[in-house]
Amino acid sequence: MQYALIIRESAEDFSRRGEPAYRDGWIAYTKALVQAGVMAGGAGLTAPETGTIVRRKGDNHDVQDGPYPEGKESLGGFYVIEVPDLDTALEWATRVPVSEQGSVEVRPRLQMT
Repeated sequence: MQYALIIRESAEDFSRRGEPAYRDGWIAYTKALVQAGVMAGGAGLTAPETGTIVRRKGDNHDVQDGPYPEGKESLGGFYVIEVPDLDTALEWATRVPVSEQGSVEVRPRLQMT
């Protein structure tokens, strides 16, 4: 079964991405996923101010460039892992190197039949 590990980071975390200690934690985690043979995909994302939101407004669309109203966390990236069950996905989620200001959402991949 595939699960997405959806990582949310604080503004402080985004600013720390260039720091070796912060970056090295992510590199080590990614290597652990690969070595365990559970990594199916994923990507880190740039800071929220580089994004653009498109919302449907009836037959039209509303486009808003970042930065957006600040929340506590913003989407920082995701991993897709292939593991046998939710318990195993949760075990991997507890190892994601997010700070105390961040979080990880674990969600099964939608199976289209």
